Amino acid sequence: MTPDRAAGLAETRRALAEGEVTSRASVADALARIEATQPTLNAFRIVRAEAALAEAEAADRELAAGGRRPLLGVPVAVKDDMDVAGEPTAFGCSGEFPPAAEDGEAVRRLRAAGAVIVGKTNTCELGQWPFTEGPAFGETRNPWDTAYTPGGSSGGSAAAVAAGLVPAALGSDGAGSVRIPASWTHLIGIKPQRGRISTWPRGESFHGITVNGTLARTVADAALLLDAASGNHERDPHRPPALTVADAVGRDPGRLRVALALKPPFTAVPARLHPEIRARVVELAERMAGLGHVVEEADPPYGQIGLAFLPRATAGIAERAREAPDPALLDPRTREAARLGRLLGGAPLRAARRAEAVLHRRIGTFFRSYDVILAPTTATPPPRIGAFQKLGGMATDRAIIAACPYAWPWNVLGWPGVNVPAGFVGPGLPVGAQLLGPADSEPLLVSLAAQLEAELRWHERWPPGHRTESAKAG
Repeated sequence: MTPDRAAGLAETRRALAEGEVTSRASVADALARIEATQPTLNAFRIVRAEAALAEAEAADRELAAGGRRPLLGVPVAVKDDMDVAGEPTAFGCSGEFPPAAEDGEAVRRLRAAGAVIVGKTNTCELGQWPFTEGPAFGETRNPWDTAYTPGGSSGGSAAAVAAGLVPAALGSDGAGSVRIPASWTHLIGIKPQRGRISTWPRGESFHGITVNGTLARTVADAALLLDAASGNHERDPHRPPALTVADAVGRDPGRLRVALALKPPFTAVPARLHPEIRARVVELAERMAGLGHVVEEADPPYGQIGLAFLPRATAGIAERAREAPDPALLDPRTREAARLGRLLGGAPLRAARRAEAVLHRRIGTFFRSYDVILAPTTATPPPRIGAFQKLGGMATDRAIIAACPYAWPWNVLGWPGVNVPAGFVGPGLPVGAQLLGPADSEPLLVSLAAQLEAELRWHERWPPGHRTESAKAG
């Protein structure tokens, strides 16, 4: 680790507990890194500099008095779709949003664990797209090459962690929005079981397809943040049994049956897996086989799962669009999606919700033959900044489906998935692979991811510097 980059979550926690560093110094360093990179990366929508320093000083007093909490004094960031008391929750939109009256449940739990929230990270408008750009905040860029997107919609959280601005961050995942940016920035991204991390004050986000998840450089850090944020509000409709996921790091996963699923789920838009990404994922499968796992090509019986996704996604956009202070400021593509959501929000939405139980049974049978699915996270490497800027709604939908056809089925199912780095393609752009499992399989997926990490040491590789088009041209 170079001196200008953040230590990991677990390492920062240890250093704080042992008095090697103060929370104020750690938070001040994070704030300095954020300020220095905002002109190039633009990872943050809101930086809580004054409040975060005050909270860090309070954490130092608690540490000095012998207090110990899971993340006491550690700086972290959260995506700007989560309520932080006193801050607006704009969710990528333009307009004047009121400050939140209280923390959302996930943020409340992070604070209860002692974390210091240094800021809220950028996300595209209402989290719809796998890029993080918009008129409300500009373009968030990829630390591996600033000519490219870090992905979306949790692109700000991914950029912040990949660049070492913070050791870990929360994002949310409604169609891959944690896993996609994790894959394109060389991170671990955990999309947990629905309800594992509360989305309250919304009992369900986007009719249950969106969950909160974690981004970090190592499996241990992503699992540690997951455990700290996990838990439910008393009115949450989804309350999975409690798990301590961090305990699975370093645990032998045993000899697993792994399905290598390279075929994209059926969509109305053709999607082709980039040959270099295919090669990286196959290489990862070969490493798994070398570790003793049984790997064979097999695709889950997805069927027409897309019919269970679209009504939930667009009806959710319609609901969020109504909350915007000035709907006229929304992207025309958002308004178009909201109109569709209003049309699909009745009987089609109810049918989509009913289909989930059928899909659970059908795809659940696949896990009688296999323990884990290994699949690409995306079909393409990260696109360039601005690649989608001038596209209309239909053209944008076609482009993002072609780029990212692999992640969204697990949002319909509500089951866990973990992105792991799969290597690099082209001019050194990161790509990833998904480990996918059935309900409540986070410990198994984390155990396997940690085993791969110990073998491949992906966390030791950092972005080579914040390259820009002008710098490369020069």
